[in-house]
Amino acid sequence: MANVSQVELEKLLEVARQVAGNSYSPYSEFRVGAALRLTNGETITGTNVENVSYGLTICAERAAVVRAVSQFGPKIRIAAVAVANLNGKASPPCGACRQVLAEFIGPDAPVIFPVAGGTLTMTFSELLPLGCEMKLK
Repeated sequence: MANVSQVELEKLLEVARQVAGNSYSPYSEFRVGAALRLTNGETITGTNVENVSYGLTICAERAAVVRAVSQFGPKIRIAAVAVANLNGKASPPCGACRQVLAEFIGPDAPVIFPVAGGTLTMTFSELLPLGCEMKLK
């Protein structure tokens, strides 16, 4: 995995938990937060924002990526990702989030997220095989 220690990942996970409290989720009440550690050392957060038309809902991970690009520009690189929720449920990044993350993350970057009974840390390439290799140049 990339040069992010387990202690740093746990801190990033706590930041994700904190931002989950800002979720706008009146329909599902599933409050999710994401924290990205960028290669420049910055931590960027996002939370899910629901809409009565579920297809228009934006996940926490994508909200964080959009915020990172807005703040630092399109050349951002993600060193690590943490996802948390306040519902005690498993919540790995969904397929859409994995695809958006693939634009800005390397294959060895760690991704930590809740699973039944705790958390799981995987490299991004384990989470989305071929994801980084298949993006358009």
